[in-house]
Amino acid sequence: MGKSVALGCIVLILVGVLVVGGMAAGAYNKLNAADQAVSGAWAQVENVYQRRADLIPNLVETVKGAANFEKETLTQVIQARASATQVKLDANSIKDPAAFAQFQKAQDGLGGAISRLLVTIEKYPELKATQNFRELQTSLEGTENRISVERGRFNDVTQAYNTLRRSFPTVIVANFAGFKERPFFKAAEGADKPPAVKF
Repeated sequence: MGKSVALGCIVLILVGVLVVGGMAAGAYNKLNAADQAVSGAWAQVENVYQRRADLIPNLVETVKGAANFEKETLTQVIQARASATQVKLDANSIKDPAAFAQFQKAQDGLGGAISRLLVTIEKYPELKATQNFRELQTSLEGTENRISVERGRFNDVTQAYNTLRRSFPTVIVANFAGFKERPFFKAAEGADKPPAVKF
């Protein structure tokens, strides 16, 4: 009788270990899949940012051809592009909120410089009339829209990952296995204020 009770206890313990181990493995696999989804979405964000960076030299060269164009505006765009391309993040670095914020700040600076350039171009109807410039402007506008879409998708998969990471009992596996919470893209500073319209 004593042996059968001991054997029953051992079997019960083994079943319990297997159940807990299976739950832990399942939670780990779900976390890993969600982490990979965030990395994949990040690759798409990088892709569209690279597209924007690649279009800028052509835009600058086209604008340089316009007589008396404001050199300061071009210089700001060139400097903002240089700054944005120097800040690199890979799938592991985006886990660091400080590095992520630095990357976002550099990209927001480039976006602002491009916007100022396009506003300044409004003063140059002869430049706006050229086919090359119109094609570049259309490509840049399309790229800015893609950036917005991909940032939104990145935030969606990041939210799903962070929600899974915080769920019980997955949070135990996440803490043990080193799955950290991921940062989101945020609106640029001052985006909550409406722009001043002057006539």
